[in-house]
Formats: sequence, structure tokens, C-alpha cells
Amino acid sequence: MTETIRVLLVDDDEDDFIITRDIISDIPARTYLLEWASSFGAALEKIALKQHDVYLVDYRLGAHDGLELITQALASGAEAPFILLTGQSDRETDERAMRLGASDFLIKGRLTPFDLERSIRYSIEHANNLLEIQQLNAGLEQRVADRTQELARAITQLEETNRSLFEAQQEIKKALQKEKDLNELKSRFVTIASHEFRTPLSTVLSSASLIGKYKLTEEDDKRQKHVNRIKSAVHNLTGILNDFLSLSRIEEGKIYNVPTAFDLVPFIEEIIDEMQGYIKVGQQIHYRHEGQPSIVTLDKQLLKNIVLNLLSNASKYSAEGKEIMITTQVDAQQAMVQVQDQGIGIPEADQAHLFTPFFRAHNAVNYEGTGLGLNIVKRYVDIMNGTLTYTSQQNEGTTFTVQFHKTPSL
Repeated sequence: MTETIRVLLVDDDEDDFIITRDIISDIPARTYLLEWASSFGAALEKIALKQHDVYLVDYRLGAHDGLELITQALASGAEAPFILLTGQSDRETDERAMRLGASDFLIKGRLTPFDLERSIRYSIEHANNLLEIQQLNAGLEQRVADRTQELARAITQLEETNRSLFEAQQEIKKALQKEKDLNELKSRFVTIASHEFRTPLSTVLSSASLIGKYKLTEEDDKRQKHVNRIKSAVHNLTGILNDFLSLSRIEEGKIYNVPTAFDLVPFIEEIIDEMQGYIKVGQQIHYRHEGQPSIVTLDKQLLKNIVLNLLSNASKYSAEGKEIMITTQVDAQQAMVQVQDQGIGIPEADQAHLFTPFFRAHNAVNYEGTGLGLNIVKRYVDIMNGTLTYTSQQNEGTTFTVQFHKTPSL
């Protein structure tokens, strides 16, 4: 049995309510319950009850407009998504609606059951994704509470053991700083996650909508363009989720170093093949191995994550047509992996903060990403008892070198 989706239409024109009711009744395979609020005030009262899954809001509402309603409703704690309805296409209104919190923008005169069903479905999915982010935030808040309890226990222990006042003050300062750092981490996490999720989700939403408009064979190129945009956006979302999940697992101590013996050369070649679908147009990855043999004993999954991350960064921060060089070296003392690009480089003033969580160099703020990648790479390398070094010059490129010193078991 399909779940009933409760929809509230906010429109001061009863004819529009009847038209919308007819359109929504033609949507197949789903059950909808459409309710109507005919005024700005009545709409706010119904929205405050939080009894609907999605709101359809007309742009014109007498002395008010739909954007005012969306702004006030969100400020009052509304959680379900808002879809703005207008009588004509207006890109400025569309963009303003998205900035204020609307999930989509539809034109009433062109509305079809397919467009409406697609918009409602994507808006609800978008809202569910944001809810997951909020739940992650709640988990971080619980960790803050746990750290606060740790602080209280530390103070009690200090009092019970009668330590000197100076020692007690030092311990408290450290705990408070840790608390402050965790709060900052939580705030940055929520801000970055919300922004980074919204951009690719909006891309998927708009491209999926446009694909439905291209129905002729000669429009295949346009369809493929938007399919590629959707694939790229989904890839970005996957990368963001992987970064957050990796950071969470590292923080919880769930990442372990499990070395196995394998041949480094085909291992790297396989990673390069995997990267071909993600590098920019005209970019080429050149691989060179030095030393014989090429057998190493390392954690394959951690090493793969390290190399994929470094190659992805090399592609992201390099222009189309640039070359990326990866070099491996194995000798009696060590195993080494080096990735060199011809990208934008890292400004000298930013290099001291390069491995800080969520840090973005000032020349990289216009590139997609969470600022977690290099922090995760550094922590993976540390777990594997390796070293990570780099050299970089702005506008000329960056080289990252990962080294693992051999033990008698290698």
C-alpha cells in the first residue's frame, strides 16, 4: 500500500486550487491528499501544525508574496519542503527563491502531472537528505555533551587527588580548548555539509527537469549533457559522504592498519584506470615505477584511498589538458608513492594549515570540496606508520610524497 503524501496549496485563487487538484489527481501510482490555504495568515497557521509533507506556494498572495511566506515559515521551524509557483518564468525570482530556502520553482501555466510529481518527489528527497545532516549534527552535539561530562569527571579527579592549583588550571584549559575545538568542528561540519549537499542536489534537480523537455532524437546531445551533469553531481555527493564517513570512522578509532603482500605496479595501474572517468578533458596520468621488485606489504584499502584522493586533488586543481605524474619506488629501505601535478599550487601563507580539517586555501575556495581530503590522507598515512611530505609553488603545481619505511616483515 502506497503512503499518502499530504500537500498544502497556498493560493488566494480558488480556480488555481481546482486546476492543481485536477493535475495532482492525474499523477499515477501515488496517493496524494491536497489541502488548500487561501490566505497568507491561514497558510502560516496550517504550516505551524506540521501536518504536511510538502507545500506548494503561489508567488502572489494579495498584499504579501510567496517568498515572504517561505521566509517566515522557515524561521518558525517549518521542516517540510516548499515549492514556489509563479505565472511566468523569471530566473531572478527562481534564484532568489532557492536562496531563501525553496526546494524548487514551477510555472503554473506549464504544469503537468509529470512535472509536479517529479518536483514533489525530489523536494521530499532533498528534505530527507538535510534531515540526515541534522541527525549527524545531533550526534556531534551528543559528543560535545559527553566531552562536557569528561571535563566534569576530570575536575572531580583533580580535586580528589589534591593536585596543585597550577596543574588543575592547566588540565582545565586543555579540556576547555578541546571543547571549543569540537564545537567549532560541529559548526563547520553543518555549514559545509549543508552548502556542499545543496549545490549538487540542485544540479540533479534542474538537469532531471530539463531532460524531460528534450524528446526529439536530434536533442540527444542536450540530454547527454544533463545526464553527465547528474553523474558528476552524484559523484560529488558520494565523495562528500565518503569524506564525512571516513572522518567519523577515524574519530571513533574504527580504522585499522591490516598489511598484506601485493604487487604495487598493477595495483597503481588499476587505480589509474579507475580515475580515467573522473579526470578533466585532456588530462593524462603518467605512471613510472622505479626499483625491483615491486612487492610491498601494506594495507591495500588505506593505500588505495590515499592514492585516489591525491590523484583526484591533482585533477581538480589542474586545468584541462595538464599532465599528472605518479611515481612509485621500492627498494631495501622503503616504499614510496609520489603524485605531482601542474595545478594552482598552495600559497605559502596557507601551507601551515594544509592538513587542518575543513581548511581550504584561499585560491581553492571556488573549487568543490569539503576541505577534509588531505586531513584524511594524513591520518591514513599516520595509521600506516608512514610519512607524508609535499612541495608546492603557487601557479606551478604541487608534489605529494608518501613514504613507508620497511620493517623486517616487508
